[in-house]
Amino acid sequence: MNNKAILLMEDGTQIFGNSIGIDGIVIGETIFNTAITGYQEIITDPSYYKQIIILTYPHIGNVGTNIDDNESSKIYAKGLIIHNLSKIPSNYRSTEKLDVFLKKKNVVAIEGIDTRYLTRLICKKKINKIALISNKKNFNYKSILYKIRKFKGLQGLDLVKDITTKINYPWILGNKNKQIIKNYVFSMHVIVLDFGVKNSILKMLIDRKCKVTVVSAFISYKDLILLNPDGIFLSNGPGDPTPCHYIIDIVKKILITDIPVFGVCFGHQILAIANGAKIIKMDIGHHGSNHPVQDLENNKVLITTQNHNFTIDKNNFPKNLRITHKSLFDNTIEGIHCINKPAFGFQGHPEASPGPHDSSILFDYFVKLIHIYCRKKYKRF
Repeated sequence: MNNKAILLMEDGTQIFGNSIGIDGIVIGETIFNTAITGYQEIITDPSYYKQIIILTYPHIGNVGTNIDDNESSKIYAKGLIIHNLSKIPSNYRSTEKLDVFLKKKNVVAIEGIDTRYLTRLICKKKINKIALISNKKNFNYKSILYKIRKFKGLQGLDLVKDITTKINYPWILGNKNKQIIKNYVFSMHVIVLDFGVKNSILKMLIDRKCKVTVVSAFISYKDLILLNPDGIFLSNGPGDPTPCHYIIDIVKKILITDIPVFGVCFGHQILAIANGAKIIKMDIGHHGSNHPVQDLENNKVLITTQNHNFTIDKNNFPKNLRITHKSLFDNTIEGIHCINKPAFGFQGHPEASPGPHDSSILFDYFVKLIHIYCRKKYKRF
């Protein structure tokens, strides 16, 4: 059986490997993730929609895959590139090998690539548009290279419209077992605007005894308020938030109220735009689980998981926002808070699974703001 695969870069560079996914050809933007654990959570994160993921850690698949660690029901990424596939999973929780999982999820994926060399090459050449060609004996090299070069990238595209939920639904499962969750007394209703939400976020809210309802990004403000939210969560999501005017408009209306708002990653950027900030594309985004972020209000350093290609422009920063966190890698803005509203955002992923969990305290702060709001609204807590 032929299992050869080729990685083709926009400058014509070819790197050869082996297919571990389905047969096919995909073209897209590529990003590299430096995390050494959590490959299943990474590849099932909807924030990677239409991207090709490079995992720099050399040994992938050693713990197999299982249903509990999925961040969504499918793989939204266009492709996956790894160095070495573990043939035998070593984990009692594993139910399926990674290559079997990738084929079931219809993903083009290749191994046998020196991913650290590839990452350095991408950074040096400033190239992030590539093609993966898997199990194709006869293909038109010039035609594929032409398509790569014609591919305009993801900036300016609204990707949320493709992956947001079509129907609103309640979420009831936490990180603890189902029986404990059933015994919870839910006292705070949190509405999650779904831009590509991860399951781990929903579990973190449930663990803090929030009643969670996930709603479409296209929900009207009127219908949102009719759900009687005690807090509103703006989820993570893929791509550029700037063209998502329907989301920005509803967040502007929410900010007129005193309902607590918490935005993560894409949601953090949406909150910034709704307050008058501008979002810019980074030359090389942040993707990994070892990113140091400084809390400017207490000078503590949090080790965080990151996954974003866009960031808030520090020039002409809105006066109605204050910066709460900054990256110690490149000083980009990592946290914001509205001056006169209980609304804040964080660029990293405080729900990070498998970790680190330094910034999970932000969920506790969100719940604290909800308690204050509910005390006024219901005269409880």
